[in-house]
Amino acid sequence: MASKANPGDGRTRSSIQIFIVAGLCCFFYILGAWQRSGFGKGDSIALEITKSGAECSVVQNLSFDTHHGGDAGSIDESNLQTKVFKPCDSRYTDYTPCQDQKRAMTFPRNNMIYRERHCPPEEEKLHCLIPAPKGYVTPFPWPKSRDFVPYANAPYKSLTVEKAIQNWIQYEGNVFRFPGGGTQFPQGADKYIDQLASVIPIKNGTVRTALDTGCGVASLGAYLWSRNVIAMSFAPRDSHEAQVQFALERGVPAVIGVLGSVKLPYPSRAFDMAHCSRCLIPWGANGGIYLMEVDRVLRPGGYWVLSGPPINWKNNYRSWQRPKEELQEEQRNIEETAKLLCWEKKYEKGEIAVWQKRVNAESCRSRQATFCNSADPDDVWYKTMEACITPYPDVNSPDEVAGGEVKPFPSRLYAVPPRISSGFVPGVSVEEYEEDNKTWKKHVNAYKKINRLLDSGRYRNILDMNAGLGSFAAAIQSPKLWVMNVMPTIAKQNTLGVIYERGLIGIYHDWCEAFSTYPRTYDLIHANGVFSLYKDKCNAEDILLEMDRILRPEGAVIFRDEVDTLIKVKKIIGGMRWDTKMVDHEDGPLVPEKILVAVKQYWVTDGNSTSTQ
Repeated sequence: MASKANPGDGRTRSSIQIFIVAGLCCFFYILGAWQRSGFGKGDSIALEITKSGAECSVVQNLSFDTHHGGDAGSIDESNLQTKVFKPCDSRYTDYTPCQDQKRAMTFPRNNMIYRERHCPPEEEKLHCLIPAPKGYVTPFPWPKSRDFVPYANAPYKSLTVEKAIQNWIQYEGNVFRFPGGGTQFPQGADKYIDQLASVIPIKNGTVRTALDTGCGVASLGAYLWSRNVIAMSFAPRDSHEAQVQFALERGVPAVIGVLGSVKLPYPSRAFDMAHCSRCLIPWGANGGIYLMEVDRVLRPGGYWVLSGPPINWKNNYRSWQRPKEELQEEQRNIEETAKLLCWEKKYEKGEIAVWQKRVNAESCRSRQATFCNSADPDDVWYKTMEACITPYPDVNSPDEVAGGEVKPFPSRLYAVPPRISSGFVPGVSVEEYEEDNKTWKKHVNAYKKINRLLDSGRYRNILDMNAGLGSFAAAIQSPKLWVMNVMPTIAKQNTLGVIYERGLIGIYHDWCEAFSTYPRTYDLIHANGVFSLYKDKCNAEDILLEMDRILRPEGAVIFRDEVDTLIKVKKIIGGMRWDTKMVDHEDGPLVPEKILVAVKQYWVTDGNSTSTQ
């Protein structure tokens, strides 16, 4: 007869089985988390959000479409108490914090110091939302925006009077029309560019990046775009109202800037061409310091174009209403500085002159010049300009291009940049560069699933706040859009030179301060790791308010960061009239990095809004 089983033994076996099953579950969970995250660990916050079903799968109830007063979708309510930001007074509709007119007038006039960046101290910062002007509408899509800008978006008519005979801008009903003219090209920018292209290799992609100093309304940049050339245009915020604002409303890359006492916020050897058309910069003054700064940012073999005074002064001094002796001296100083820089004059006809920078220093050994002794010619943020020449990188043969030769565009977009292949950027190998490209192609494909308008032409002006190697801009590259690649001054690696070698444009900036642009500049902002980078550096609220200032109504933002950082960001956004949604990383919910997408509501200074609150 079998003996009766002991109940305690059954309970023991049951406990062991439960323990084994639980152990296996834990093992496979940890293994899965490690495989998905790439960090060898799970993320408790991400897991908690996934368990609670809080917004981390597919975007729902978030509209990216324009409404102009219609319903933009419901705001995600939060149980967390959020600070509500009120609209600023209507007088701030075009507020540019670091180029504020009133503050500028308190600084010295010499060397254009008063037109440079002068940011407000902490106690003077606005902690409110910059309103759009009454009647503001989404700009026309490119290429129509090149020629037409809604009057309500930049309601300033002074240029239509001041530049009436120069074919800059015309007011027609409720829009401004830009015929494509300029002071030096009244027959149109296209014909002017044709003349330049007879000397400069614009057609074959050799010239891809251009710098337009004193750009006016940036018609040169607008028409270079159809030649596959992207121009970084700048002009000061001066008595000619809204020059840069008009450029940006047209969908042309531009920033508020000036050649004054500090270095330009661009890396050395960046631009294939630099251009000045009556830009009113005293090129021969101060020992040629401004030409020396252009030389620093000009790629070896690049071109400098000067049209207007003092070129051909003998025939034009009367019409320019300037003494011929003064113009003669100005041209003499320019010619002497160009010779000191070892530039070769390639062309002079009418009022246009073109010089070319040598490809290396081998042909300039005999020149008597003062060379800059700075160890890093790209260290330029708030650095004083010096009357010295930036040395060429060393070469091994007389025909070698100093710093390395770049391929014609578009081949150079994905070719290995010389700064990478030569090891100029510490810590970034060729393999890491190529892997970065693959990663961002995957990220951008995921973005397009979140926001189907991304490649539709809806977003023309795009800002990447932390551009890295420029792989986001390369992956999203399209004739319908352009990307301003920003290199934070506190970034671990300065890779802005790499971005230019890819045929893209960008600028140095510290996001603890306001950007050098007008309100409502960008249709889409990409913020990858920005708030982790600036943690404990400055107030996240200030950065978000600046993003709101420069984002168009109904523009979109893509944040990519660690989930705990994004939760804090989302809480601040809750008081900013933005609609938001958290989305999983494309590799799944267990990856700690998340995506927060947002759309700024449409509202204007009279109170019209898409808010449903």
